Amino acid sequence: MKAKDASEEQLKKDLAELEELYGKYKAKHLHLNISRGLPCKEQLDLNAEMFHILDEKNCVAEDGTDCRQYGVIYGLPECIKLFSDLLHIPEERIILGGESSLNLMYDQMLRIYNWGMLGEKSWSRQAFELSAEGKKLKWLCPVPGYDCHFNLTEALDFEMINIPMLETGPDMDMIESLVKDDPTIKGIWCVPQYSNPTGTVYSDETVERLAKLDTAAKDFVIFWDNAYAVHHIYKENVIKDIFKAAAPYGKEDRILYFFSTAKITFPGSGVCMMASGDEMIRETKQLLKLQIFSHDKLNQLRHVKYLKSPENIISHMKKVAEILRPRFDMVDNILREGLRYSDLYTWVKPDGGYFITVDTYKGTAEEIVTMLEQDGVKVAIVASTYPYFHDPDDTNIRLAPTYPPIEELRTAMEFFCIAANLVGIRHILQERGAL
Repeated sequence: MKAKDASEEQLKKDLAELEELYGKYKAKHLHLNISRGLPCKEQLDLNAEMFHILDEKNCVAEDGTDCRQYGVIYGLPECIKLFSDLLHIPEERIILGGESSLNLMYDQMLRIYNWGMLGEKSWSRQAFELSAEGKKLKWLCPVPGYDCHFNLTEALDFEMINIPMLETGPDMDMIESLVKDDPTIKGIWCVPQYSNPTGTVYSDETVERLAKLDTAAKDFVIFWDNAYAVHHIYKENVIKDIFKAAAPYGKEDRILYFFSTAKITFPGSGVCMMASGDEMIRETKQLLKLQIFSHDKLNQLRHVKYLKSPENIISHMKKVAEILRPRFDMVDNILREGLRYSDLYTWVKPDGGYFITVDTYKGTAEEIVTMLEQDGVKVAIVASTYPYFHDPDDTNIRLAPTYPPIEELRTAMEFFCIAANLVGIRHILQERGAL
């Protein structure tokens, strides 16, 4: 039953019950956090062997490189091979970075912004020229999406365009219509597998249409942030290979593919990589010489010796899934059991990734988040899943079930459901003029 169809008397009765329940949880003086997709202690503990896998006697790479020294600017060959075998990307198209794929995305964005790509003017020069006409460069942002992506494009003063996220991925009809005749649209953010935060998996058709996209901008790029490529929790989805899809159209260079071990091993101490077409990789390698002598080869070697093979990585991630699955099951069950009326909030249980996103009754998300944070449950910053922190319907809330101990997660989710129901019912009564 929908709350909109319930009687005023019933809604007021529900509201009184929820306010009483809310008061009981508030009195517990909670300090709980479900705001970011951090690995829990149990997941981190799986990697304890990494602390002991290297010593002064075995820090030499397969080709004889002393990993304590400068050099090997683009990454250890054996570590590149590990990523190549796992992701089915040719080794010569992979560059390794440091510990953070977000840092690698930042670097690549700034390289193009400062120096341009494939013979085109730099984005900074184009932005300067457009500013004389009161215009800006533009960027496509599937929503709900990843706040760190949006923060970077906003910092570079791109005009961000919301692209609705469908069950199959971003709205391709809208994308194709926008980019065909507008050379100021320079790129799109994509998290193609278990998108942050919706858990959406791009369909084969969506990947194919992105791969062959007809754009007015010759320097249009697809930031393919495949952060959760092996982070299955239930079904093991496999997305279409975007490089193979782009090859018949000669558009591999516009794809900037990112991946890291941040949530496979240790966040902040992982290894990240970027892959692209031959020409883009050649240009990036030339610019990389201006920036570093080498990234942390000891850490690259540590990962190779620990992770060993794609088969071992998949086996490891199954152990991670066993840790995460009860948390996602719990959140789904509590959301289901706590829902008073079907129109107060909706959600989708993802097959993998790190998040569950909830859409609340229209116009209530900010109030729900504010209430929870005032009373001890921290969730993601309100509207952070939209550019400029502006959720046009004020509905979307990202939940991160992965980090807290499971009993703390239970309490946080019970409190969340009470708040979402309470604020939604109160909002409906106010719409009726009954409060």
